[in-house]
Amino acid sequence: MKKAEQALRQTMAEFGCQTGTLHRAEGAWLHLVAMAGVPEFLLEKISLIPFGKGIAGVAAETKAPVELCNLQQDLGGVAKEDARKTGVSGSLAVPILSEEGVVLGTLGVGKTEPYEFSEAEKERLAEIGQECRGLL
Repeated sequence: MKKAEQALRQTMAEFGCQTGTLHRAEGAWLHLVAMAGVPEFLLEKISLIPFGKGIAGVAAETKAPVELCNLQQDLGGVAKEDARKTGVSGSLAVPILSEEGVVLGTLGVGKTEPYEFSEAEKERLAEIGQECRGLL
């Protein structure tokens, strides 16, 4: 197992999540580095994400955490319809930033049940994201 996937699985376990993604930023695009728990048929949709699109893309564009408490009921104006096919309800994506504040990538996790992440959880995921910089 690659280090990136191993780190992602550890993060998912810490948060009690069933899905996870790690993307690397190149220009205005996010490239998939590692994933776990995401159905294979969605691989094409999450392999390359433009800034500003979907949960990860909006986190990259805004340089802020993006959360959806119940993706199955409300796309929040952020997620695409295909996001429902993941089976995820509660989801959170955070940007991974350089020391200078440049977006290096995103880290995302998701739960199969509706869930509202606490501020402490958002901060912790952002902290883990910063620890993942070397994996991008």
